[in-house]
Amino acid sequence: MSTPHPDSGPAVLGLIGNTPLIEVTRFDTGPCRLFLKLESQNPGGSIKDRVGLWMIEAAERDGRLQPGGTIVEATAGNTGLGLALVARAKGYRIVLVVPDKMSTEKILHLKALGADVRITRSDVGKGHPEYYQDYAARVAAGIPGAFFADQFNNPANPAAHRQSTGPEIWAQTGHAVDAIVCGVGSSGTLTGLTQFFREASPSTEFVLADPVGSILCDYVHSGSFGEAGSWVVEGIGEDFVPPIADLSAVRHAYSISDGESLDAARELLRAEGILGGSSTGTLLAAALRYCREQTTPKRVVSFVCDTGTRYLSKIYNDNWMIDQGLLQRPIYGDLRDIVARRFEDGSVISVSPRDNLQTAFQRMRYAEVSQLPVIDDGRIVGLIDESDLLLRVEANAASFRSEVAAAMSTTLGTLRPDAGLAALNAVLERGLVAIIADDERFYGLVTRFDFLNHLRKKLA
Repeated sequence: MSTPHPDSGPAVLGLIGNTPLIEVTRFDTGPCRLFLKLESQNPGGSIKDRVGLWMIEAAERDGRLQPGGTIVEATAGNTGLGLALVARAKGYRIVLVVPDKMSTEKILHLKALGADVRITRSDVGKGHPEYYQDYAARVAAGIPGAFFADQFNNPANPAAHRQSTGPEIWAQTGHAVDAIVCGVGSSGTLTGLTQFFREASPSTEFVLADPVGSILCDYVHSGSFGEAGSWVVEGIGEDFVPPIADLSAVRHAYSISDGESLDAARELLRAEGILGGSSTGTLLAAALRYCREQTTPKRVVSFVCDTGTRYLSKIYNDNWMIDQGLLQRPIYGDLRDIVARRFEDGSVISVSPRDNLQTAFQRMRYAEVSQLPVIDDGRIVGLIDESDLLLRVEANAASFRSEVAAAMSTTLGTLRPDAGLAALNAVLERGLVAIIADDERFYGLVTRFDFLNHLRKKLA
């Protein structure tokens, strides 16, 4: 076996780019053919691996990044992961400032790569001290010799797509692509592809996929924009026009709601077996709209921007989708509508009175809850919470083998579905969890948090 050169990086960096392009076959694409470039197949799981490599190597070449230096960036996740992957391979320290709407999976991935992650607010705009880009700039200024990657202003960002993504699409389509559907975060993808196709195929149209709440769709349509809103989709959409953005080739722009985006992502998995992230859903929804509006056949390309494994706790989690009001359930018009985890759906984590306390503890930990209903033959017979467990096992750990029936509470705040909000509030004010049940069946629990979330969704 040969000895590797001391300056060579891990072979994984050679896997960045050259991602597959596949055709969608199980969606209605009108007269068009729709192809998806699987950027999720990059080693770091997203299209941003390209950007991370290009920005770091450009900074190395021009001396802005010295051996053993520190990289700082503001990121909604994937650029940070691309940078962290390359930084780890090349031996740099990296500090990343991320908004608090970022998925848990992304944050854990960043930390596993050794990144120093700073979490800041996602509900404030540019100019606010807690805005993630302004925050990152301050962090970079406070670290001697730090390289602020600054993807929103860095020309190496679009260069990655001009020099790699664009030529790959052109070759993979046999020099025949009529439209490309992109989202815009930093605008590196759209700008770089525009630069490439302006020379390779000036007739290729660009289509913008933008989350509802972002200002970019309005800007494309009218040249102006108002105040930005908020959106759940990660990685695309902005409250300003990025400095490197070239929107001149955009001929169509679609504003896609969170609900439509996440439904499209989930359907992509069910129909095509492709596990993509939230921004992929936005791009797919916009691409399908564009394709179905056409009257002549066209070859259309879009992207699976990143892997959906980063969103298993969010868009592929029915409970999270329900909490966000993005997955519809039957509406009863009574207290059952406030139950976050309905027993009839099989989403209630429970124990039986004959289970032991060890089982109850493990299920609480798995579900990240502090209490469980005790169900016997479809009816609720008690509640057990962490204080009940502690009371039993504190003096003798062997009591974990005791049955739940010996430790559960049978003083229950039970309400019929038609009891009303005043009765619910009275139970919650006594510090109890409200049990929604009638003579026939148990429907679920309502905690204070569930009630608050119900009120929040009504306001929204």
